[in-house]
Amino acid sequence: MPEQILILDFGSQFTQLIARRVRELNVYCEIHPFNHIPQLHSGIKGVILSGSPCSVRDADHPDIDLKQLAHLPVLGVCYGAQLIAHKSGGTVQASQHREYGRARLSTVDHHNELLKEISIDSQVWMSHADTIISVPDNFDVTASTASVKIAAFKLMNQKVYGIQFHPEVTHTIEGKNLLRNFVVHICGCAQDWTPDQFVETTIADLKKKLGNDKVVMALSGGVDSTVAATLIHKAIGKNLFCIFVDNGLLRKDEFNQVLTSYEGMGLNIKGVDAKEKFYSALKNLSDPEAKRKAIGKTFIDVFDEESHKLTDVKWLGQGTIYPDVIESVSIKGPSATIKSHHNVGGLPEKMKLKVVEPLNTLFKDEVRLVGKTLQIDPAILGRHPFPGPGLGIRILGDITSSKVKILQEADHIYISALRKHNLYEKVWQAGAILLPVYSVGVMGDERTYEQVVALRAVASVDGMTADWSHLPHEFLSEVSSDIINKVKGINRVVYDISSKPPATIEWE
Repeated sequence: MPEQILILDFGSQFTQLIARRVRELNVYCEIHPFNHIPQLHSGIKGVILSGSPCSVRDADHPDIDLKQLAHLPVLGVCYGAQLIAHKSGGTVQASQHREYGRARLSTVDHHNELLKEISIDSQVWMSHADTIISVPDNFDVTASTASVKIAAFKLMNQKVYGIQFHPEVTHTIEGKNLLRNFVVHICGCAQDWTPDQFVETTIADLKKKLGNDKVVMALSGGVDSTVAATLIHKAIGKNLFCIFVDNGLLRKDEFNQVLTSYEGMGLNIKGVDAKEKFYSALKNLSDPEAKRKAIGKTFIDVFDEESHKLTDVKWLGQGTIYPDVIESVSIKGPSATIKSHHNVGGLPEKMKLKVVEPLNTLFKDEVRLVGKTLQIDPAILGRHPFPGPGLGIRILGDITSSKVKILQEADHIYISALRKHNLYEKVWQAGAILLPVYSVGVMGDERTYEQVVALRAVASVDGMTADWSHLPHEFLSEVSSDIINKVKGINRVVYDISSKPPATIEWE
């Protein structure tokens, strides 16, 4: 079995960040809910217990049987550390004051293998309302801060460690060293999980899984579907059939640009113009979820119709990535629906096909590294994420072809300006949103009453959290002027300065 670190999720907002930091060490890891622990096979070299918004003092707190992990190195982070202490007979109490933010280690036991190369006075990040007051005699306290006596501990004669700070966040300056100490030195992981190794292993696995079967796949021109299709193509060649649907909600000229970008890649791709079918399905719909479902259903119908023109297809290829998989599993049962996901909605069931998802263990930035290894055009790999429903969820309210044209023009001016000013690659995702708001304006000597467009640009790594991008005022002024002067129907431009959370990246 390939070696890996198992991360048990107790509901922390930082759990995915722990996984990302472990993978940056070229060590594979997987996140599983605390209440769905997988079979502990020989490839699992160690376990990390995540933080949690819960308290071990709650009657129904998230809990596990630590005995089943007794043969493995264990690192408890924040709640994970408190759970270890609590279950071992220690005392966890509500802190006199909420311990949140930067702190500095006042003592560090450098003989402890977890804390090698961690400096005295090193900055760490605390985020907890409870704190460990006491631990049993078989615990060694290995680090403290001015206000937290037990900032880190180790069980004597066992490879079980706990820390009350978060090593995965950038505010913990030497957090990567600590995780390296655990993953590499304590767990003994070889650090051989690389993009090259992933490509080689994945193509071999796809060849074995798919054999001579045919696969049909929808392409979007984006990073995920392109990298997934390339991997499948390298495994089965001409037995992969790709379909690119123009839903009438793409960016300006995107349909032809995407088809052109795939030329020379060897992908067997067919473009389908289905604009009118989508506009018809969206007529008079304003509710965001209703629009998503209408777009999804129409896409399924169009894709299914095109797929039936092929014969003996057995598999559906999808560009699902790891955050999609993680978000579909809640630690307390089914998650509340925030929005329908465009990548998984009903297609396999309707078409009665088996699903192949070669990227479902990767984060977005890892997908780009794999794409680079596959020598995919940097212009494709560098493309901003674009929502599956396209401009359908960037036009607030009902959809018409005339509104689409207005937004396409405004968006084109905005994205072109980002490229012109070398800002495109500094932004994770950007787009324009057409608001169902009309405002009074003046053009020449005439009064106007036209729509408002909002510009959105965010900085992120994988879209789970995002901060609004601080674009130069001069740039925003230029874009605003160009849109108002060149796009008939818009007389006001605003800039969205909301971060995720509490906002989302898209408005719908």
